[in-house]
Amino acid sequence: MAAFITLLTEIMPAGLLSSISEGLGVSESLAGQFITAYAVGALIAAIPVTVLTQGIRRRPLLVTAIFGFALVNFVTAITDSYTISMIARFFVGVFGGIVWSLLAGYAVRMSPPRLSGRAIAISGAGATIALVLGVPLGSLLGRIVGWQGAFGLMSAVAILLIVWIIAIVPDFPGQTREQRQPLTGVFLKAGVRSVLFVVFTFVVAHNIFYIYIEPFLATSNLSANVDIILLVFGVGSVIGLWFVGATVDRRLQSLAVASIMIFGLAALLLGFWGYQPQMVYPSVFIWGLAFGGFATLTQTALSRFAGDSVDVAQSMYTTGWNTAVACGGIIGGILLDRSGPTSFAWVVIGILVISLLGTTFAMNKALSKTK
Repeated sequence: MAAFITLLTEIMPAGLLSSISEGLGVSESLAGQFITAYAVGALIAAIPVTVLTQGIRRRPLLVTAIFGFALVNFVTAITDSYTISMIARFFVGVFGGIVWSLLAGYAVRMSPPRLSGRAIAISGAGATIALVLGVPLGSLLGRIVGWQGAFGLMSAVAILLIVWIIAIVPDFPGQTREQRQPLTGVFLKAGVRSVLFVVFTFVVAHNIFYIYIEPFLATSNLSANVDIILLVFGVGSVIGLWFVGATVDRRLQSLAVASIMIFGLAALLLGFWGYQPQMVYPSVFIWGLAFGGFATLTQTALSRFAGDSVDVAQSMYTTGWNTAVACGGIIGGILLDRSGPTSFAWVVIGILVISLLGTTFAMNKALSKTK
């Protein structure tokens, strides 16, 4: 639920752009900066805040972050000022960075070591569901209760989650000063950098397609069906996550390779036959299969490499992921302007080849040494 609320808060404005634009008296492009402000907050805060809070007990820190969501979403729900809304979105991104840095480590601590990957998959399922439902759910809530009502509802759900966490989630101690490792020490741990490299390359490739899916679909005259296409992608992601969650603790290395190769297959199909509507749907479904379990695979690998420093390593993961999203947007925008959307697939395949090499000869090689 924490993962669901965090990602839904981030992407819900995409389904509310016209309502936010009208309500605050700004253009839709400025309303779209609700998502940018959140991403900037998460990007800037994830590492330093996680490092500074290493000594704090885990449950109070998680509750504080969720309360931050409730408070900032409430401010967004009651203000008519665009400036205040943007400041609020920045700070909700900060709290989001804290939550993402905590979740994988929390899941690992609560589960038997042999099932840590499955625990990460379960905790991450909320994000996958939000990815599938986020934009249409935001749009639906906007029609029923208005865009500010939607944020108010998110605030109320966050308060309920706090009560739930206090009631059932176990607490864990923070690290003592002697246990804490400096940021560079965590970064230099065997395997950590290879995971971050694989994440960066894969997520850049993913976002070249994902951010510019609408202009890409124009080549097959499916732009008007972007919501259905994203639903197909989401269904594939849920199935991919389920399969990875069931098998990750036994087949982490082979699944990591398969995830990249399946994405490469989808990109190849879109490259050759992306102009044919009947080929777009199965290709996007295959892409979803590859993407759905990717975060679980890489977070599981990271937890094995980082050990007790998993929260700090996870903050690096969050920062790397958000940086890759931004880079994917920049690269995709350049390709769109200079070469058109038909160039996406071939650039994505090139990046995935690099990601596959990093997975095979760095990440998986390091995993072999941890057995």
